[in-house]
Amino acid sequence: MRVAHRVAVTCLAAAAAAPTAAFPPLVQAGAIGPGWRPVNLPQQTLPFTQYSVETVDGREALRVQAQASYGNLVHEVKPAAAAPRLLKWSWRVQQPNPASDPRTKAGDDLPLKVCLSFDLAADRVPFVERQLLRLARSRTGEPLPAATLCWVWAAAPVKGELLPNPYTRRVRYIVLRSMEDSSSTWFEESRDVAADFQRAFGDESPVLPPVTALIVSGDADNTGGASLAHVSALRGEP
Repeated sequence: MRVAHRVAVTCLAAAAAAPTAAFPPLVQAGAIGPGWRPVNLPQQTLPFTQYSVETVDGREALRVQAQASYGNLVHEVKPAAAAPRLLKWSWRVQQPNPASDPRTKAGDDLPLKVCLSFDLAADRVPFVERQLLRLARSRTGEPLPAATLCWVWAAAPVKGELLPNPYTRRVRYIVLRSMEDSSSTWFEESRDVAADFQRAFGDESPVLPPVTALIVSGDADNTGGASLAHVSALRGEP
């Protein structure tokens, strides 16, 4: 127990000493900020989720419009860096997708999610999931992350719940908002990244791994539905 405690303390000290990930503005001067790029499925034939910038209620915001579509907007952190202490943003869902239910594969469409991917060591991943991850990395040719935590807005009545993505436990959701929240209201979020990571992946890692990417996305490919959402002032604070 003493050895394990010393290892954990050493890891925490190293993480505290490492530079904190610096995220560029999501929107800047009427355009998507530099360093953000669309990332879709390999050889994707589905429509792409549309990302653009518009001013809503006096706020410059990213517009996320999904129409039977899939796609992510990603800022990669290279090299991986320490996670911010807090992740903050404002968001609203103007048009929810009533068929959204992240508990099921058929309903795994979300009008808006904000995610962090982490450089979780492969030996922390359960054996079967580790083999599936290696296979997926081989097939896609992409360095798929071993742990991604998403804060999401869903239609199903699962507000406050922690849910595994129905396709892979390498992605886990914390449901912050649902259809009961007003579609005309901006909601301000401030998340303790370490605390939420421990809630989601604490069974696999006692310490917070470095961050590899910040992701914003919305999709409607499984339900064939549509949604429209906005996110503004996305930032990390050390």
